[in-house]
Amino acid sequence: MTMRKSLMTFAGAALAMGLIAAPAQAQRDPAYAAARANGQVGEKMDGYLGIVGAATSELRRIVDDINIRRRAVYAERAQAENATLEEYAFTSGCLAISRTAPGEMYQAPDGTWKQRGAGAPLRDPRCP
Repeated sequence: MTMRKSLMTFAGAALAMGLIAAPAQAQRDPAYAAARANGQVGEKMDGYLGIVGAATSELRRIVDDINIRRRAVYAERAQAENATLEEYAFTSGCLAISRTAPGEMYQAPDGTWKQRGAGAPLRDPRCP
């Protein structure tokens, strides 16, 4: 099985099982929820959370904490899937962007920040 096909298989299974998401604790953090709702943070193509606009020390702390947790999960699951950390993180980013809700921010393939509208978000053509 090719790496791309393996990642696509993983991506479908992970999406169905809800494995790819921000850490559960972060989702319950009211500061994270507020930053996401206010468009201060968004999902990046590389699988990590990014700051949109000006960064405060508190916002940086929240984003760094979530990204450290994501990286740990990605590293563990990449090894289990016989993929590189970057491949796994990229696939996770594709799925996280596809799961953004209208009004939330995400990184478009050209690297710019976009606000999700009612339609599907713009995604990298390499996304599964």
